Amino acid sequence: MNRSTRSITRSTRDAEFVALVTTTRRDLVRLATMLAAGDGHLAEDVVQTALARMYVAWPKVRAARDPAAYGRRSVVNAFLDETRRPWRRERFTAEPPDLPSAVDALGEVERRVDGSAVRTALGRLPPGMRAVVVLRHWLDLSVEDTATHLGCSTGNVKSQNARGLAALRADLGPVWLDGLPGGSPRSLTHATADRTAGRPAGPLTPLEETL
Repeated sequence: MNRSTRSITRSTRDAEFVALVTTTRRDLVRLATMLAAGDGHLAEDVVQTALARMYVAWPKVRAARDPAAYGRRSVVNAFLDETRRPWRRERFTAEPPDLPSAVDALGEVERRVDGSAVRTALGRLPPGMRAVVVLRHWLDLSVEDTATHLGCSTGNVKSQNARGLAALRADLGPVWLDGLPGGSPRSLTHATADRTAGRPAGPLTPLEETL
């Protein structure tokens, strides 16, 4: 019997769930905050909804090849659902174990995103387009992986990305994209990793300033 079909006890599920949340929650909060363009209340709602869905679907999560990627997809889907139907509040038949509030983690992210020109510009993008830009240029996902996360075609990702970058350039000015091949933001993941490791990575772009 494989791992996805083997019956697990409630205590085992809770322990596994808490372990995954402990290692991924901060990244999920940061992703949700970027998707929400700095709206901390929306970001916290999105993360809580995503985690509740993951808990209910735990057999699928634990069988996933990359549970962290499953979590990111859950956050993106919860964000898009929230923006499509902001009045919608789900009720779950199974409640996840108590977890620390996301407020503390959100605080640092909000301080860095809130009030920035980038937050304002991202907030002007339609939610789906914003999700494409954040996944492509904040998470540094490929076109194919972005399409998988959003459940759409690669062609749609490319067109939404191009339109999103054009809108950001119009709002933030061409300096934001200066020196980047094809007028596309460079990899934020790699630049941030370079700085963490003490390697020179060039000046911060406005989007990196929010991280």
